[in-house]
Amino acid sequence: MPELERLTVYPVKGLDGIDVDATAILDGGTLARDREFALFDADGDVINGKRTDRVHDLRTDFDPESGEFTVTSPGDETNRFDLDDARDRERAEDWFGDAFEADLTLRRDRTLGFVDRREMGPSVVSTATLETVASWFDGMTVESARRRHRANVEVSGVPAFWEDRFVGEDAPAFAVGGVRFEGVTPCGRCVVPERDPDTGEPIPEFRERFVQKREETFPDWADEEAFDHYYTLMLIARVPESDRGRTLRVGDPVDVIE
Repeated sequence: MPELERLTVYPVKGLDGIDVDATAILDGGTLARDREFALFDADGDVINGKRTDRVHDLRTDFDPESGEFTVTSPGDETNRFDLDDARDRERAEDWFGDAFEADLTLRRDRTLGFVDRREMGPSVVSTATLETVASWFDGMTVESARRRHRANVEVSGVPAFWEDRFVGEDAPAFAVGGVRFEGVTPCGRCVVPERDPDTGEPIPEFRERFVQKREETFPDWADEEAFDHYYTLMLIARVPESDRGRTLRVGDPVDVIE
């Protein structure tokens, strides 16, 4: 039976995610604590994995209840910051500035978060999709595929590329615990998925193999015209305003709405 298998939010954009048992949908249509914080350089550009592979040098964790953010650098030095405290955010800002050798500002957006597509909502993938992608590359685990692609909502009990059916003309919607999700666009991928999430080392010719396998396994139920290319994975969805403010919980049933 399809159900919500995993919920992941990424408290500081570009850094590690955390799994949560439940999370609210914000008024802006994104998930609480997802990309709530982001680091910006002096030119106003965000620091993330697209810009620098140095993000892979850091291991981070976050307690959504207390606001405590933990970051461990390559020498196993661990620092803790209370991101709910303005003065401690300044301390974190200085620490990251030293780590990235840049003049950085740590900003916060509690209503929407610093998601890439600010007019949209959570990203969705199936467990079977991640299992399939992992099988395309020698030595890649499902957990590695999960961390490379960084989805918010993971659905189990459905076939690989189930999420592809929700974009295009006459596409259905789906509900998670009664919360309606409408597909907006397939997620075109960047350089990040080709890199090992722990070491930053890229897989040679990752994109070429990914595109080849994606084309070979493209599902019959998907509207191919809704995809600009095959270097895509997961769905960017939208939660309608009427369902915002509600809570998603791991284990919620997932139903297709025709």
